[in-house]
Amino acid sequence: MTDPAATVPPSLDLRSDPADLTATLVDIPSVSGNEEPLADLVEAALRELGQYEVLRSGNAVLARTHLGRPTRVLLAGHLDTVPIAGNVPSRRDGDILHGCGTTDMKSGDAMILHLAATLFGTPDEPAEPSRDLTLVFYDCEEIEHDRNGLTRIEAEHADWLTADLALLGEPTNGVVEAGCQGTATVAVTVPGRRSHSARSWKGVNAIHGAAPLLARLAAYEARSVDIDGCLYREGLNAVHISGGVANNVIPDECVVRLNFRFAPDRSVDQALHHVREVCDGYEVTVLDAVAGALPGLSAPAAAEFVAATGGAAQAKFGWTDVSRFAALGVPAVNFGPGDPSLAHTREEHVSRAQIRQMTDTLRTFLI
Repeated sequence: MTDPAATVPPSLDLRSDPADLTATLVDIPSVSGNEEPLADLVEAALRELGQYEVLRSGNAVLARTHLGRPTRVLLAGHLDTVPIAGNVPSRRDGDILHGCGTTDMKSGDAMILHLAATLFGTPDEPAEPSRDLTLVFYDCEEIEHDRNGLTRIEAEHADWLTADLALLGEPTNGVVEAGCQGTATVAVTVPGRRSHSARSWKGVNAIHGAAPLLARLAAYEARSVDIDGCLYREGLNAVHISGGVANNVIPDECVVRLNFRFAPDRSVDQALHHVREVCDGYEVTVLDAVAGALPGLSAPAAAEFVAATGGAAQAKFGWTDVSRFAALGVPAVNFGPGDPSLAHTREEHVSRAQIRQMTDTLRTFLI
C-alpha cells in the first residue's frame, strides 16, 4: 500500500546531491511488485544521458557503456522495498534522512545513479570513467527468488551480467562487506502417539520428544572461519515450532523449523549434511537452501577496489545477491550507505553525509 502523501516527480535529476536524490527516490513508493513508476523514471533519466546502451526488462532497468576499457565493473541495486510502514514520504532530521528504503537500498541506488551521470563530467568539462560500466537496477529483490529481477535477467540477458567485478549497493555502513553466507531452512519432525490427555501414559508426547533436539541446538557451538581475512560466523537455530491439535489430546507430531547460516566455504550439500548430522535420529525435510559467496578478494579488480576504500573488508553475514554473481564467476562485494541492522524496520534511516562520502569513494575507484 502506498502512502497517499507520496508523489511521483516528472523526472529524476541524477546530478543533484546524492543525499537529496535519495530522498526523491524514497518519496516514490516501490514496494515489491510495484516498481513500475520508479523504473520508468530511472529508464528515462539514463536514456537522457546519452552515454549508455539501455535495456528495459520488466521493471528492471539495465545500462552499459562500450568504451573499450580493459575492465568492466557492474553496479547493481534493487528498486523495491518492503511494505511501507507509515515512513513515506521521507523526513529529514539534521544529517539523518528517515524513510522506507533509506537504508535498503535507495541510498545505494542514488549513489549509483548519481555516478552514472557525473562520471562523464559536464558539457563544458567532459570526462569518462576509466572502466566500462554496467548498471543493473532490478525489481522484486525483497520477495521470493523466482520473482527476483536478477533471476529473469540471468535467464534472458545473461551477457549483461558479465563483469570483472560486481558491486552491490546493499547497506554496509561505510565499509566493504565481501561475499555472503549461505542459508538453509529445514523442518525436523518429531513423532509421537496420540492419546487422551487424561490418559497421557497411553500416548507419546511429540512436543516433549523435541526436548533432546532443542537441547542439542542450545549446546551447539557455531563455527567461525576466516576466508581472505573475512571472519564468517555460522549459526544453527530453531526459528519456529509447531505441534498439538487440541487441549485434551497428547500431540502425535511436533515440527521444529531450523535455519542454518553457513560460511561460504561450505557447499549447499555440505551444509545440509552437517544439519542432518546434528539432527541425527530425526526426520529432516529441506525447505530451502541457497549457497553463499566466497569473498573473491584475490581477484585483481576486487583487490583494487578494497585498496581504494582503505584496504579492509569484512564478512557479510546475511545472504545477498552477490551469491548470484559468484555462481557466474564474477567477484562481488557489498558496498552501500546505511546500517544493515536498520533494514526493514520502521526506524530505517541513513546519514546524508555517509551517502556523499561513499559516493566519493566509489567515484575515486571508477575515474
